Amino acid sequence: MNYSEVAVFVVYLAFMIGIGVYFFIKTKTGGEKTYFLGGRKMGPFVTALSAGASDMSAWVLMGLPTSIFAAGLGKVWIAVGLLIGYTLSWIFEAKRLHNFSIKAKDSITIPQYLTNRFLSSSKALQIICAVVFLIAYTVYAASSIKACGTLFNKVIGLDTTVAMYLAAVVIISYTFLGGFSAVCWTDFFQGLLILGAMLIAPIFAVNLTDFAKAGELPADYWNPLADWKTMVSGLGWGLGYFGMPHIIVRFMSIRSSKEIKKSGVIAVSWTTLILVFAAIIGIIGRLYLPSSEYQDVVDGSLVFVNMVREIFPALVSGLLLSAVLAASMSTADSQLLAASSAFAADVYKPVIRKDKSSDKEMIWVGRIVVLAISLVAMFIALNPNAGSIMDLVENAWGLFGAAFGPAILLSLYWKRMNFAGTVAGIVTGAVVDIVWLMWIGLGIYEIIPGFFAGLIVSIIVSLATAAPSKEVTDLFDEAVSYVDPE
Repeated sequence: MNYSEVAVFVVYLAFMIGIGVYFFIKTKTGGEKTYFLGGRKMGPFVTALSAGASDMSAWVLMGLPTSIFAAGLGKVWIAVGLLIGYTLSWIFEAKRLHNFSIKAKDSITIPQYLTNRFLSSSKALQIICAVVFLIAYTVYAASSIKACGTLFNKVIGLDTTVAMYLAAVVIISYTFLGGFSAVCWTDFFQGLLILGAMLIAPIFAVNLTDFAKAGELPADYWNPLADWKTMVSGLGWGLGYFGMPHIIVRFMSIRSSKEIKKSGVIAVSWTTLILVFAAIIGIIGRLYLPSSEYQDVVDGSLVFVNMVREIFPALVSGLLLSAVLAASMSTADSQLLAASSAFAADVYKPVIRKDKSSDKEMIWVGRIVVLAISLVAMFIALNPNAGSIMDLVENAWGLFGAAFGPAILLSLYWKRMNFAGTVAGIVTGAVVDIVWLMWIGLGIYEIIPGFFAGLIVSIIVSLATAAPSKEVTDLFDEAVSYVDPE
């Protein structure tokens, strides 16, 4: 065990919990909107880095570089697709979703927004969305917990199971205590740490790399066009951003739509650097690390971890490896809060309690759901047949993008969209995604058929059923022209 690395980890984890305690004290005087959406008071820098950090979980430090390490430049299309999708979501979705969510009865969750957007009294959509949230976020959180377990086991020799429990306790603690504000501020600091680690590690590795080894790699390793299915599937990852609740909820939380452009520039710049350096880490790692480590790296998604530990002294490596913890936790906390807010605000309050619950009760229900999801995610992470970190992220990402992406985009841009079309599109997208993953495949990422099936069905059902009422179309017009008060 390297005690310097352990000391850095302990200080880092204590800092994260401290942020949770701070916002726990602050949220005592706030209500449901404060806990689940930060009172719509997030500034542009916190919003930008929080959105990016909540997206880039451990897969960007462990899963993606290892995929490129093993398979070559064909996997770079994942990074390209993500960058395109993320940029387009800030350009076409951020401002409209912020404004629409305010006009749609000041909605604080995505399911609540989609219901209020059509002034519907039906709770069907909220319940369907909450079910999808609970399933996908549990799988997603499992990937983050698994990454933490792998890291602690590799670095300090701690039993993987014990390490997973430890990581879960820390994540639950600050999410449980401080809610959305704690999640955003921890994500802000973690976003800075992730960026620093990903810039420093490959720069040092390049200077120590024997580039003569490049000729020993398979010929198609350097060909990004070797497999069209890999390219199409990689680009398909970008579709996920339009329906990723824990990311796009940041668009709703920013204090003014006037700050969205600044946030977008910061967020896209940060993400560009992260994705570029994730690819570089994978490529340089293949050239730098000895071939005897190949299987160990692939099995454990350890290209970044091994590279850092071989290059830097313990104190520095401990700090850089804390970025893996940061990436894992910054995503897991956002996922847990989004799932708990969906259940508390969209199922418990309107369906179970018939809108009779107090703010304090809602906050505690959300906290209990955070705990419940974490426990289920632990069981998934501990299952040796659950798949790799990248596999778990890919499955959850596909389900979210296919189910919610088309519905949200159409709700923001198509006046004729109605409630029936929204429900049909979400259900179709989710079902096609799951069926394609489990039984069809064909080497194409399931988000692609799921997304376009949801889009087509939403349009067909909306046109085949009654047009939205004048009140709904008026809400659309008001949201389009809405300007935040000074």
